[in-house]
Amino acid sequence: MVIESIPQAAPDYSHELAAQARGARLVAGVDEAGRGPLAGPVVVSAVVLDPNYIPDGLNDSKKLSEAQRETLFEQIVVSAIVSVVVAPPSIILSRNIRGATLWAMAQAVCGLSVAIDWALIDGRDVPPALPCDGIALIGGDGRSVSVAAASIVAKVTRDRMCAIMDCDAPHFGFSAHKGYGTPQHLRALTDHGPCRHHRAEFAPVANWRLASASA
Repeated sequence: MVIESIPQAAPDYSHELAAQARGARLVAGVDEAGRGPLAGPVVVSAVVLDPNYIPDGLNDSKKLSEAQRETLFEQIVVSAIVSVVVAPPSIILSRNIRGATLWAMAQAVCGLSVAIDWALIDGRDVPPALPCDGIALIGGDGRSVSVAAASIVAKVTRDRMCAIMDCDAPHFGFSAHKGYGTPQHLRALTDHGPCRHHRAEFAPVANWRLASASA
């Protein structure tokens, strides 16, 4: 089941309360970071907020500055129940990007230290292997504070991983573009070819491999 996107000024706790009204005791927000880049993992987080301590300023991670995300990340991980799952390029290759994301979402919910009753999933799909009831919220990170918290945890975790990737393959500049297909990244891909962090099936990487094989 999908709830269509309804614009909101900021995310709130209404979707969690609606789930609780249906009988759910514990509700998690689930979101991912990194579906679009040419390199690096997809990172998914599931977060169960403490309703008595919801950090101020939770929002879609893309609407926050890096400093805001880092501050909120620290507040979330010390006050909420958090799970993080990483789907590396090998999983993306074997399952495709959609399948890898849904797999990681289900794994993140399973990885929580408590069994939840309801999951609020950012996007259009509820993972088929989800161990509880759930609903897909289009634009959920701008509608539910739990999903917003998950988006922040996933984004900060992935950005930190990109900094490590940058140390491993500095000529790509992963810290700057986070694996997205920027002109800088595409030039480096042309000059150096893909590294182990690249997603082999994504078009610019796959095209480079085809051109190299036919040269």
